[in-house]
Amino acid sequence: MSASLHNRGMRGFASDNYAGAHPEIIEAIRSANGGHVVAYGEDEYTERLQEVIKEHFGPSAAAFPVFNGTGANVLSLQTLLPRWGAVVCADTAHINTDENAAPERVAGIKLLPVATTDGKLTRELIDREAWGWGDEHRAQPLAVSITQTTEVGTCYTPEEVRRIAEHVHSLGMKLHMDGARLANAAAHLGVPFKAFTTDAGVDVLSFGGTKNGLLYGEAVIVLDPETGAGMKHLRKMDMQLASKMRFVSAQLIALLESDLWLRSAAHANEMASRLRRGVEAIDGVRLTRPTQSNGVFASLPSEAADIVRRAFRFYDWDRASGEVRWMCSFDTTEADVDGLVSAVKEAAAEVNTPFSVETAGRL
Repeated sequence: MSASLHNRGMRGFASDNYAGAHPEIIEAIRSANGGHVVAYGEDEYTERLQEVIKEHFGPSAAAFPVFNGTGANVLSLQTLLPRWGAVVCADTAHINTDENAAPERVAGIKLLPVATTDGKLTRELIDREAWGWGDEHRAQPLAVSITQTTEVGTCYTPEEVRRIAEHVHSLGMKLHMDGARLANAAAHLGVPFKAFTTDAGVDVLSFGGTKNGLLYGEAVIVLDPETGAGMKHLRKMDMQLASKMRFVSAQLIALLESDLWLRSAAHANEMASRLRRGVEAIDGVRLTRPTQSNGVFASLPSEAADIVRRAFRFYDWDRASGEVRWMCSFDTTEADVDGLVSAVKEAAAEVNTPFSVETAGRL
């Protein structure tokens, strides 16, 4: 075996995508290897995945494994909307800010973003863009997309999703959920996936796996049996059909057939809670948002943030206000968290140290 090209001791809080694959996922891929298996999803693993998905999301659920989250979102929206359709979303939504206009350029779908205070849409916020049906001069708002958990770490309760779904459906629209961190939401809420997806009225779900320990792979899960008739054709057109699909399906089975999804997500959430407790008492650090999943948002002087980044990589969320985001993963350890807390404490103290002849001599 060749030597690793990366520093295996490096730890960071930039994204849960930085983490490697969970050992149980690697073992699932190894077990699925060997021999010849029918390609393009006509295999035993993809067939078993359908059974596993139904156990979590109900008997009408159908899973379509894909390569990545952007592909899952684009496919989901395409199956919900005609060419003249538009989707209402939060202005912070991943489809609006971090997918390089893929829904608009690849799917030809107009996005109608709405400003929110906490990343969550409400019926009232949706109504700001849900209008103009029949007007040929306006892209028709025919779907709403919500994210669970949101891009700012907040979590929709089952009742909140249900109220949105009822309102959306009353307007003749469909509801999509971007579930990149769906497992973290379920762990935080202490309820099964079904409670805030199928039972709450979601029509199509983008199910995230990579952020919860998969090597690669997500899935579009069609929850409304009347939706998604053209999904298999769209998946091929959008270059999301894996020839060796058994390896994507095997990972999803390993994640969902046992409690691996819950163990990994609950651990990441707990590490975020530990991090929040560690930094909240540091002078110069202000927590800016609730911690309801595996992310911590805080503001601190940019000089302090740059000092901390010498040891731990993380992203600015809003450079102008000094807001940063720290993400925890399934493999984040207590030592990792405590190391970051110590680094933040030391950096904040260094930045806030009053100038004097003595400190000048140390600079």
